Amino acid sequence: MSSDVSYKDIHPPVFYQHRQQLTALQNKSYFNYGGQGPLPESALQAILNSYRQIQRLGPFSDATKEWVTQECYDTREIIAKELNVPTNTITLTENVSVGCNIALWGIPWKPGDHLLLTDCEHPGIIAAAEEISRRFQVELSVCPLLENRDNPVNTIASHARSHTKLIIISHLLWNTGDVLPQGEIVAAVRSRYPQVQFLVDAAQSVGSLPLNLAEDGIDFYAFTGHKWWCGPEGLGALYIRPEAMETLHPTYIGWRGLRRTLEGLRWQPDGRRYEVATSAYPLLAGLRSAIAFHHTWGTAEQRYEQICRSSTLLWEKLGQISGVHRLRNTPPKAGLVSFQLESGCHSSVARALDRQSIVIRTIGYPNCVRACVHYFTETAEIDCLIRGIDELARTTARD
Repeated sequence: MSSDVSYKDIHPPVFYQHRQQLTALQNKSYFNYGGQGPLPESALQAILNSYRQIQRLGPFSDATKEWVTQECYDTREIIAKELNVPTNTITLTENVSVGCNIALWGIPWKPGDHLLLTDCEHPGIIAAAEEISRRFQVELSVCPLLENRDNPVNTIASHARSHTKLIIISHLLWNTGDVLPQGEIVAAVRSRYPQVQFLVDAAQSVGSLPLNLAEDGIDFYAFTGHKWWCGPEGLGALYIRPEAMETLHPTYIGWRGLRRTLEGLRWQPDGRRYEVATSAYPLLAGLRSAIAFHHTWGTAEQRYEQICRSSTLLWEKLGQISGVHRLRNTPPKAGLVSFQLESGCHSSVARALDRQSIVIRTIGYPNCVRACVHYFTETAEIDCLIRGIDELARTTARD
């Protein structure tokens, strides 16, 4: 099989040296960055060095406390630069779910408020929204985005109401790979209902898309470091728009979110107020190192362009396999490429590929297979995946 487009020069010379940092890629074809990215050796070493530093200073010494404070600040600052937002808008969390729950449970809900989410959201977010609805007598409705992906702005805006308090969307849909124009969605909704706030599940967008959140008007943007950033699991963050912070109450409360004043205990004046207590602080250096690793290859825009080139190559080759249906009719706008086989036996397909050291995953809704390509994905890996899928498609067709 050959693509209609020439990808002869898809990888610069530094590409192969760059991949040597990623031990997890040395013995497999990896297509699950949307689940978890491989940790660069430099990030692993940074984590180990940080653990050693804590022991040298003394785990609970004043020197360690000062070190931890600086580590947290440096990490918030690096994250803020990646999102193009002020440092004081960043709250350090453990993962996307924690960030989303900080926003969901911190909003002052009242009976009769309306909460809207799309049918493309992650099960963890759906379950949290349902529990919010049950506990606070909040009206919950679901926008049918999956059937209306060609016009997400009007689809979501048409489901907003005068009593809508919060809309939950994903920047990059985890199942179909579509990128939502979140700034346009916010503008369309607020032109009629200016009170509406937006919570964005950014699990797939941070580290894969160039971001400028300050322009989009998003209130809450929850993300993790262990997917497209290839950082350590257990560390993420939440961006909170300054105007939204004025009414968002802390739910889980601990010493990191507090400051002592002459009047008594008060909240920290910025995103720190939603942080709780002791965490695995060496992960902070690991995430900063992982972000720096990506910058040694190119800018966020350059990496994104490479992701799109590679995902387009995969999408085109999938289109040449009989019995394969691609969820998108046009080339991908990010690194997620979802498809279906006529047999519908997607779990068995993923297991069969795994036995060939090809790592991929299935999605339950819609029932499909999802492949993720990063900017350092090799064309040889894509060809390996295509051969595997082609053979499985032929086998299931014969059966």
